[in-house]
Amino acid sequence: MAREAITGLVLAGGQGRRMGGQDKGLLTLHGQALAARALQRLAPQVGATALSANRHLADYQALGVPVWPDTLPDQPGPLAGLLTGMTHAQTPWLASVPCDCPDFPTDLVARLAAAAAAQQADLAVAVAPAPDEAGRWAPKLHPVFCMARTALRADLAAYLGQGGRRVRDWLGRHRTVEVAFDDGAAFLNVNTPEDLARRHAG
Repeated sequence: MAREAITGLVLAGGQGRRMGGQDKGLLTLHGQALAARALQRLAPQVGATALSANRHLADYQALGVPVWPDTLPDQPGPLAGLLTGMTHAQTPWLASVPCDCPDFPTDLVARLAAAAAAQQADLAVAVAPAPDEAGRWAPKLHPVFCMARTALRADLAAYLGQGGRRVRDWLGRHRTVEVAFDDGAAFLNVNTPEDLARRHAG
């Protein structure tokens, strides 16, 4: 699959509750906004990039890519951002990543695309080791690291219109392939001020 067939979307539309309400995409790591870092990492992997955001739109627009607010009210979660991306994208595929994961793999989209093509799937999502509450690492689905056919927009709109919010439940409605990645650290999110401090120190 050619990367020109894929629009890359950085999801930055959350409410940042565990960050005390701060807009996570605009927090800086080593002098660079997290959203800018994600865009920089995603751009070589796709044909075009855009950003899903609901606050501080002018700050995000300054990053030089289209900024798409949710089409649904009340910021109902990452699926709303995905729907907005599907609605605006001019390509048959959309690849999404969260703004708060600064080190996701540089071959993420290529591997998701290859798996989707091989399995004739509608969606491909990443699976990678993640620590549990006891600190043990085990495989975990990372559903916002997702590649989806934009033709699914009507189904996703219907799911959200019925009150659906869980990404996994929506994935289960379609032919979805899970793609295993070995480096779990590449998928670690910056969810709290402590997480961000550790990244600065690392």
